[in-house]
Amino acid sequence: MTARAADRARYDRATAHLDAPVAIVDLDAFDANADDLVRRAGGKPIRVASKSVRCRALLERVLAREGFEGVMSFTLAESLWLARSGFEDVLLAYPSADRAGYAELTADPKLASAVTVMVDDVAQLDLVDAARAGDGGREVVRVCLELDTSLRLLGGRVRVGARRSPLHSPAEVADLARAVARRPGFEVVGIMAYEGHVAGVGDAVAGRPFRSRAVRLMQAAARRELAERRAAVVRAVRAVVPGLEFVNGGGTGSVQHTAAEDAVTEIAAGSGLYVPRLFDNYTSFSGRPAALFAQPVVRRPGVGVVTVLGGGYPASGAAGPDRLPVPYLPEGLRYDPQEGPGEVQTPLLGSPADDLLIGDKVWFRHAKAGELCERFDALHLVAGDAVTATVPTYRGEGHTFL
Repeated sequence: MTARAADRARYDRATAHLDAPVAIVDLDAFDANADDLVRRAGGKPIRVASKSVRCRALLERVLAREGFEGVMSFTLAESLWLARSGFEDVLLAYPSADRAGYAELTADPKLASAVTVMVDDVAQLDLVDAARAGDGGREVVRVCLELDTSLRLLGGRVRVGARRSPLHSPAEVADLARAVARRPGFEVVGIMAYEGHVAGVGDAVAGRPFRSRAVRLMQAAARRELAERRAAVVRAVRAVVPGLEFVNGGGTGSVQHTAAEDAVTEIAAGSGLYVPRLFDNYTSFSGRPAALFAQPVVRRPGVGVVTVLGGGYPASGAAGPDRLPVPYLPEGLRYDPQEGPGEVQTPLLGSPADDLLIGDKVWFRHAKAGELCERFDALHLVAGDAVTATVPTYRGEGHTFL
């Protein structure tokens, strides 16, 4: 029996009492992935990215482990909810236009001390101050400045990287730091630089050796350029804000590289806990798939074909086959190219289909990590061949922040 076949047998036994669709997290794999992230971080703390987990119980589990400190959130409403729930160090990774949220933040000392907001433009400060209007809150807002990490080539005519912050040079980031420092009610406490083109792009795509080689060359050049520029940015900002608390960088795919930079004080990572299918295309690390979902077989249309209920859960990003869930267990199933994964039914082809009966489970891996939790209200936690707990996702707690 292969390792994957053994996992399938375990998951089927653990969830025999549960009807599919159902989502699980294999705790042995989850914990092993957490240990691997800590090892690669080389002693620097990891701030866990909540959008890649979207389950309070699992955020608490990983933060209880040595090597993890703080949460990186994705909306202001989520940040406030987490802070009210007892999370004491929440870095909002994206700028917000949530005026009601800012009004709440600036009026509550506990929230203001726990939440740090992201800024890359003085107009974002104006939004916060507008929320303070009249008898609004006067709490000091903790601010993190975001650096654009994109690699610019040929005099800027070629740009590689996500379109995030407009702040690219040390001078631009330092200028914003000065603007924040001069403004009452705000305090610069950190810098964030997420190199998504390094951390979030696979460099070993099956069947595409030339593209994979090009990605590796790009990433090596991007790491060198960013390490030098990030260090210069930190020096420039520290000249304005000597008490800077943290410099955040990285992502699951670049943990060990980013951690090697002296200027970086903490690493962001989250997807590496679940290890979705997009991480199959990396040479920098390998993990164990921890988060899976099962769909029930409801039809047997013919030889070599079964149909499961639902399953059409595409991931965000540029549309393409790599954004689709992948049939994982039993091994050897594939989509019908004429239908793909559907909203209410998904035909699956391959010889393993002939061994599946009505009611059997087919296990899938999502293309990305936390987005799975937008489809399920609970995660069943599996240890060995038993479900040891069932915990709500954000959705299960009544929250869909985006």
